[in-house]
Amino acid sequence: METPRIRASPLLLPLLLLAELCVGYRPVVIVHGIFDGPKQFETLSSFITKAHPGTVVKVIDLYDYMASVKPLWRQVRGFRKAIRPIIQQAPQGVHLLCFSQGGLICRALLSKIPNHNVNTFISLSSPLAGQYGDTDYLNWIFPDTMKKIVFEFCYRCRSKVSVCDYWNDPHHRTLYLHSNRFLPVLNGETPHRHMEEWRENFLRIKKLVLIGGPDDGVITPWQSSYFGFYDSNEQVVEMKNQEFYRRDTFGLKELDARGAVSVCVQAGVKHTHWHSNHTVFVNCMEKWLT
Repeated sequence: METPRIRASPLLLPLLLLAELCVGYRPVVIVHGIFDGPKQFETLSSFITKAHPGTVVKVIDLYDYMASVKPLWRQVRGFRKAIRPIIQQAPQGVHLLCFSQGGLICRALLSKIPNHNVNTFISLSSPLAGQYGDTDYLNWIFPDTMKKIVFEFCYRCRSKVSVCDYWNDPHHRTLYLHSNRFLPVLNGETPHRHMEEWRENFLRIKKLVLIGGPDDGVITPWQSSYFGFYDSNEQVVEMKNQEFYRRDTFGLKELDARGAVSVCVQAGVKHTHWHSNHTVFVNCMEKWLT
């Protein structure tokens, strides 16, 4: 089992409390995406500390780079162990900023951690409603495989790579619901005994910020970054028409009714540039990280 590594001095936890008391900015916890690690978030961390001096920013150093393709429930357990002490030492709460695949990990954390104090959850170009598309990332994991047959690996062979945990083939809906043990469970599309508990936990957040854009090039469809997804004809069904929204299986509709959901669409941004684009930070993130 991997041991969570948090890059910080031994004084991290006292500093978290001191930063809140003296400056007033909540700590920001960042969870990276697939094939990423802490280094990719140095620019974003600097944006945050320059805009809000004194903010403690922690990029969790766990399941980095090639280790990021391990099964997501396994990663969720590791990130939960790493994040829990940060949350416990921040009485005014923390902000959770999660990129790409990390957005799904954070959704699971927010569902499974009782009495958490996450104030704002920022999902930065994450495949929140799933992924279905030929991209460079897909070719790295499944060389010479087209999207139309990935379901064979993910659903029939039960491949244990992270992408399979959110591979949502609109042409094989029944197999997806039956075989995928991550995303449909998280969405409440597959009923389970923890649904109400997870929903209550998720609803503890005060703000949900969904960021994405049409030129992303990886998240497919790009509207998945704010819970839109394909129907069986590969036409995008927007968030409010998704069954999990209408049935409010995990609390998304209730958050929206509160006015707690903010969607920020930015054109002209490639997937690997979201966390280093200052315009995206200013337009979509800065005001929520206080």
